[in-house]
Amino acid sequence: MTDLMMRRQRAALMLVMLAPMGCAADITGAVNSGRARGCDARPGGTAPLRASAPLDEVARQLSAGAPLGVALQRANYHAVSSFSVSVAGVPLNGDVARILAQQFCKESTNPAFRDIGVARRGADVWIAFAEPFAPPARQDAAAISRRVLQLTNAARVQPRRCGLRAYAAAPPLALNATLGRAALAYAQELASHGYMDHTGRDGSSPAQRITRSGYHWREVGENLASGIMTPEEVVAGWLGSAHHCANLMDPAFTEMGVAFGVNPRDARGVYWAMEFGRPP
Repeated sequence: MTDLMMRRQRAALMLVMLAPMGCAADITGAVNSGRARGCDARPGGTAPLRASAPLDEVARQLSAGAPLGVALQRANYHAVSSFSVSVAGVPLNGDVARILAQQFCKESTNPAFRDIGVARRGADVWIAFAEPFAPPARQDAAAISRRVLQLTNAARVQPRRCGLRAYAAAPPLALNATLGRAALAYAQELASHGYMDHTGRDGSSPAQRITRSGYHWREVGENLASGIMTPEEVVAGWLGSAHHCANLMDPAFTEMGVAFGVNPRDARGVYWAMEFGRPP
């Protein structure tokens, strides 16, 4: 029952004398053209990037020598993932889409990226790509719980291997309101303190917290995650982790509750708690 932290890493690369480029609008257009066409083995049709004033400031900070993480912080831009390219010796025209496709296909066509920022100083250009922080909305909590339940039960329908252990198909789980309240209390605690552990800050175990919530149980378990924005990503992440997958597939559990907490000032931003149970 180890915690799941799916944090994407920021990267910064420098390329010297890459190719000539035009103005910021042309650069954005070139990148979006490449995203539409695709490159290497990546299909086209990736959504276009949006020009972002805060990311333009990130690019300006990069041009002043700031590392990417520092530039994002100074520009007050909360990114889930980000990438930057620095290009030196840039004339006013050139086949930017082709060069980016050849050198940075994976990064420039990353579907997670939504925003782009550009800065230019003389013949040098800086480009910043980012996936903006877009946490789930509190008013959607009930729908999100139902979606996690749906995805979990869809997983339980199929036999699967969790790490070294094979699991048969398991009966579907049902949402339990008390387990949901326990999950919400712990997710909010994790988010408030930027804390990530199955042992609570008061020393409590998952079983103790679930008992305190008023849930009477014969079996209990817990999955945690952080830095994830959607139900689809969180369930996929749990299924990709042996211990979390084992909880999702455990036939001993018959009920579940799931919730998330948000802290926009925290690097991970979103914390998830999923509580499993079986009543006596």
